[in-house]
Amino acid sequence: MTSNPFGRDITADDIIDTLSFFDGWEERYKYIIDLGKELPPMDEGKKDDAHLVRGCQSQVWIDTRLDAGRMWFETDSDAFIVKGLLAVVMAAYNGKPPVELLAFDIEDYFRRLDLLSHLSQTRGNGLRAMVKRIRSLAEEAAAGAA
Repeated sequence: MTSNPFGRDITADDIIDTLSFFDGWEERYKYIIDLGKELPPMDEGKKDDAHLVRGCQSQVWIDTRLDAGRMWFETDSDAFIVKGLLAVVMAAYNGKPPVELLAFDIEDYFRRLDLLSHLSQTRGNGLRAMVKRIRSLAEEAAAGAA
């Protein structure tokens, strides 16, 4: 999972900066889809009900492990745009300690990207379901570390 460039080589600030260069949302969507292609492949054995995120229109799977106090995620989806959205979220969350992940203002991040206003309601709900699942995993990790 540490081969995942998101959170290390590609940060939330990088994505905010890059998206600001594009004039329209068609170009921004293409960039987000391209980000999704940079996610490392997820182990097929983890694409099961235990890792499935409920509340998403597409199938989304999330797994995590704690290594040296940092959370590393493995994610996938059956939809290109959703993989891109996962990459956007991973840029903000991957490789962070659970407490830092929980303190990150994801709503401000989405606002700075102007993302939610350009997603359908079902995609927006799915994005929130992904964030909710990740935050739940971080809460469990933080409680285990306490």
